[in-house]
Amino acid sequence: QVQLVESGGGLVQAGGSLRLSCAASGRTFSRYAMGWFRQAPGKEREFVAGITYIGLTKYADSVKGRFTISRENTKNTVYLQMNNLKPEDTAVYYCAGRQTGVVISTKPEYDYWGQGTQVTVSS
Repeated sequence: QVQLVESGGGLVQAGGSLRLSCAASGRTFSRYAMGWFRQAPGKEREFVAGITYIGLTKYADSVKGRFTISRENTKNTVYLQMNNLKPEDTAVYYCAGRQTGVVISTKPEYDYWGQGTQVTVSS
């Protein structure tokens, strides 16, 4: 069983930055594809960014050029650096892990999920 714990959310003004972290338990983290999703009130959960076990990345169009996903396998941690934040980025952000490490799915077809961390961007 893998557990994912997100941290780093908070309140920030538009144009500001935050870095989310997702710490994973388990020995096989380095083989997983990891993703970040977000869900705003009244909306469906949507893909934000993903990274394969070898570091290939994919982003939603809405965050390209502003967000960067990375991973540090020695620390069993994946990060989401968010710059130039906008009010429409306000949501609960979820970390997810997928055992099929070579594929980044933009759908919530992941095996493990964190509890989420709130990000609020004020205008």
